Amino acid sequence: MEASVRAILFYVFLVFVVRIVGRRPGKQITPFEFVLVFFMGGLALTAMVGDDASLTNAFIQILTVALAHFCIAMARTKSRWLARLLDGTPLILLENGQWRSETLSKMRIQDDDVMAQARDQGIATLDKIEIAILERNGQISIIEGTK
Repeated sequence: MEASVRAILFYVFLVFVVRIVGRRPGKQITPFEFVLVFFMGGLALTAMVGDDASLTNAFIQILTVALAHFCIAMARTKSRWLARLLDGTPLILLENGQWRSETLSKMRIQDDDVMAQARDQGIATLDKIEIAILERNGQISIIEGTK
């Protein structure tokens, strides 16, 4: 019974902390924010099932991580360099019918992945794509050409 109460308590607490720290739609979550979510979840899990059963200690750890995230997020808004370091930058995968092979290889993306995204947007052939971009959040954006 105590484990169930702890689980509910931490769930409510984490939802509260994440709401305070900030929110974005799921497709806009950056790697920086994924780390926050998983790390805070790990701290809560450790407090629920680990040797240290102190709720106070777990709350302090989670609040500390949330505060650190908030401070870094604020610094990110003031520094483009820090934002690029933490979130990355959009990368061009295809431009004017030319694949950027080095970028595709480095990001471990196949040209078929780009074409699948294009087909999802109703673009059937390569010659109708003006540019394909790997966004900071991992999504592939396809911009149709005007030809």
